[in-house]
Amino acid sequence: MSRAQISALVCGVGGFGALVAATTSNEWKVTTRASSVITATWVYQGLWMNCAGNALGSFHCRPHFTIFKVEGYIQACRGLMIAAVSLGFFGSIFALFGMKCTKVGGSDKTKAKIACLAGIVFILSGLCSMTGCSLYANKITTEFFDPLFMEQKYELGAALFIGWAGASLCIIGGVIFCFSISDNNKTPRMGYTYNGPTSVMSSRTKYHGGEGDFKTASPSKQFDKNAYV
Repeated sequence: MSRAQISALVCGVGGFGALVAATTSNEWKVTTRASSVITATWVYQGLWMNCAGNALGSFHCRPHFTIFKVEGYIQACRGLMIAAVSLGFFGSIFALFGMKCTKVGGSDKTKAKIACLAGIVFILSGLCSMTGCSLYANKITTEFFDPLFMEQKYELGAALFIGWAGASLCIIGGVIFCFSISDNNKTPRMGYTYNGPTSVMSSRTKYHGGEGDFKTASPSKQFDKNAYV
């Protein structure tokens, strides 16, 4: 098993885990500290729940009961993150089948194709997550720096950074898997050496070596200088 495939598998599976954590997290955006100093309360909002906490330690979450009242960018981010998690799951399965150390997947050429497919799926998963997190962050920053926006302003939450990190790992792992197909094609050709003619000639030389010396010595006795004088 090549080191490139090990690195790609670690990046892909690690990125998939980060995408799952980001999707289920409730800290996609948090209230800015500048506006919550007096009240000492903080509000966390995610794709699925809204949570609130205070300095006394109480914490309460309320899920979104209906999807029809949820804003459009949140629904778009939901779809993108679900697609990213689904693609990351199938990419992890394809990556396991495409590894050289596994006994499933068929021949080396078939494994190379499966590994390339896993790389493409990982790249698509990373792009979906990157798009969803960037769309959500763009909405937060636009409202935060808008002087005419008078409602509660939020800052970027930890889930966005986790999603960006997971997307980067998935893309890196997918690229490595795509490039590992050349390594899979070269490895079988470099492993075979043909030593047939060398072994046959060497065996014949060893077998007829003693007789050859004896046979070449007898004609020299018949044709020497005294035969022509």
